Amino acid sequence: MEGGIRAWKGAKAEGTPESKMAYFTSATRPEEFIALAWTLEQGSQTFYTEMAGTVKEQIAKGLFQELVVAEERHQASLKELYREMSGSPSDSAFPASVFPPPQAGEMMEGGIRVDEALRWTKGKGLNDILEFSITLEANSYDLYTLMERKTGDPGARMLFSLLSDEEKLHLKRLTALFEKGL
Repeated sequence: MEGGIRAWKGAKAEGTPESKMAYFTSATRPEEFIALAWTLEQGSQTFYTEMAGTVKEQIAKGLFQELVVAEERHQASLKELYREMSGSPSDSAFPASVFPPPQAGEMMEGGIRVDEALRWTKGKGLNDILEFSITLEANSYDLYTLMERKTGDPGARMLFSLLSDEEKLHLKRLTALFEKGL
């Protein structure tokens, strides 16, 4: 900022939707981590589905469609791990029967409400949306790394490690597209 504080003319920063990371702190058991992760993957799938239908650039549309498929795979892996840990298939109320969803609405990776994120994207350019998606994936990577460290179950640790590795790949792909400056 040229001129420092004396050059400030009252402008306010406009940021992305606020993260609700406190929601994550109540999960303590491996089963709760799994249900929480499934919930966040579902929210991200909803967000990326909407972005795939909204953006006009084919390369970005394709990447968002691939992210939707990746989120579905993540959910299937999490559901399978839950089945293995609990010894029974998840009930129809899963994941809410294990880890109650926030009352604020559907959450996605990064601890962002899906409806707030979608509202925020209205009128934004592709690079803004990509930058926001990069932030989501970075937060997701951090969360899965934390879950991996906090859980005592070896199977859960292995899955959260794999998920964090996949989030890194998503980050690389989103960053590469962002750097093209479409």
